[in-house]
Amino acid sequence: MSLHCGIACRRKSFWCSRLLSTYVTKARYMFELKEDDDACKKAQRTGAFYLFHSLAPLVQKSEHQYVVPRYSLVELERLLETFGQDTQKIEDSVLIGCSGQQEAWFALDLGLKSSSSTSASLQKPEMETELKGSFTELRKALFHLSMKDATLLSTAQALLHWHDAHQFCSRSGQPTKKNMAGSKRVCPSNKIIYYPQMAPVVITLVSDGPRCLLVRQSSFPKGMYSALAGFCDIGESLEEAVRREVAEEVGLEMDRLQYSASQHWPFPNSSLMIACHATVKPGQTEIQMNLRELEAAAWFSHDEVATALRRKGPYTQQQDGTFPFWLPPKLAIAHLLIKEWLEKQSCSSLPASPRSSHLHLS
Repeated sequence: MSLHCGIACRRKSFWCSRLLSTYVTKARYMFELKEDDDACKKAQRTGAFYLFHSLAPLVQKSEHQYVVPRYSLVELERLLETFGQDTQKIEDSVLIGCSGQQEAWFALDLGLKSSSSTSASLQKPEMETELKGSFTELRKALFHLSMKDATLLSTAQALLHWHDAHQFCSRSGQPTKKNMAGSKRVCPSNKIIYYPQMAPVVITLVSDGPRCLLVRQSSFPKGMYSALAGFCDIGESLEEAVRREVAEEVGLEMDRLQYSASQHWPFPNSSLMIACHATVKPGQTEIQMNLRELEAAAWFSHDEVATALRRKGPYTQQQDGTFPFWLPPKLAIAHLLIKEWLEKQSCSSLPASPRSSHLHLS
């Protein structure tokens, strides 16, 4: 018995080691490409490119899902030459990932003009005809993509947008220069280095036990409700940001906070969504909505939320002029928060997730 267990443990350790080694190899390869321009340029020769136009990714429709085409360096050079463009434009691409076999993945925007490029932007209609696809706004395309493609395109759009908005040094006013991977920009005149950044955002599902609180902003699609969300202020901890946002937006004071997960979100300008569950103090559930922030806020029961989660789109106007109550799609971290709360209500006897941490607020 002990011999069998010993063999099993060694096998488990071996496979864990292999998985770890694959991840470490990828991480270090990505680090090398970000730090070494020559290595990155070499990786482009065997890499794959995702194409954008004015921050909209190129997609091709396949039944109910979008497929994201990829192009080799040779195909991309041929495409640029077809439209009379200098292949130097490829240097505007950014590194967004790599495969386990060290195939590097890049993104290139054909509609944005960099400060270092003399090439004019390529025209969108002609490009779409040539590429047999359409450049679709990422907000619209995101929920029709596979998880892998959605993650890659979100990273790509965020990086491309950051570079487009940071082409000049804030100190000298001179043009900055992107490194080959796009992991930083440098001002040649004073050597200041600029790195892409994300803004921390807390997104919180408030509950009082049997009900959860969901809200609407005027910018939301008709009928959609979601969890509370807001940017962290300078100097705030995560706990302070959540407590302030809940107080500001719905006039409630929290009693308990539980971290859930985090997610990069490319809108509006690349955010790190930090998702939490919060409960309010007993007997203090009266909503005092901030009309400058929200259009609606209400408590919803387990059954109401469960029905909304089962509801399938598209969400069209009903005969009485209203829209059905629905929730953010699966790819959004708000969906995860709502689903976690629902499952906890259904299986309250199950132990808490080991990743979660509980914080009591005084």
